[in-house]
Amino acid sequence: MKPVTKVTGRMVPLPQADVDTDQIIPKQFLTRIERTGYGEFLFFDWATTEDGQPSSDFFTNDPTRQGAKVLVAGRNFGCGSSREHAVWAIQDWGFDAVIAPSFGDIFRNNSVNVGLLTIELPDEIVAQLQDLAQSPAAVITIDLENQLIECGDFAVEFDFDSDSKSRLISGLDPIGLTLQEDPSISDYESRRPAWLSSGS
Repeated sequence: MKPVTKVTGRMVPLPQADVDTDQIIPKQFLTRIERTGYGEFLFFDWATTEDGQPSSDFFTNDPTRQGAKVLVAGRNFGCGSSREHAVWAIQDWGFDAVIAPSFGDIFRNNSVNVGLLTIELPDEIVAQLQDLAQSPAAVITIDLENQLIECGDFAVEFDFDSDSKSRLISGLDPIGLTLQEDPSISDYESRRPAWLSSGS
């Protein structure tokens, strides 16, 4: 996966709490086997009117929000079922990071595995960022290496798990992490008795 060291771009505020993975990507779009192409279905039920037309009131249909890189969400974002598609949809729409007071545990783990940066901040700090994000022109910079967020005169440091930080900066998904041990794995395999070989 692509290494994540710094994210710079415009923001989108989504202050609702308890946004679950079914709201992020509804179940009818989970039949695809690819990891791409989900962005157009992000928050589909909120972004579409009852007659199937794009809702002008939702950010995914707002031209001034296109290209935004950071979603500033409410508490317990990504709760619910463990579908990886929710993370894929967020990334595929164009977001590189999500900031919220808290996340669903599985959603947060899935995010690390595909290179989506998720940052937890206190409610009052997230509220300040959501206020700043009301302006489609506001630009935020998230510096993962130095664990610092800046937006104009606003600046705040954030905590981040050291193992997840290392993986994101190095661009290591679970497969990449395993392949780091390839010399040890190959050495072990070369010393296995023949009768333990696969297919014997």
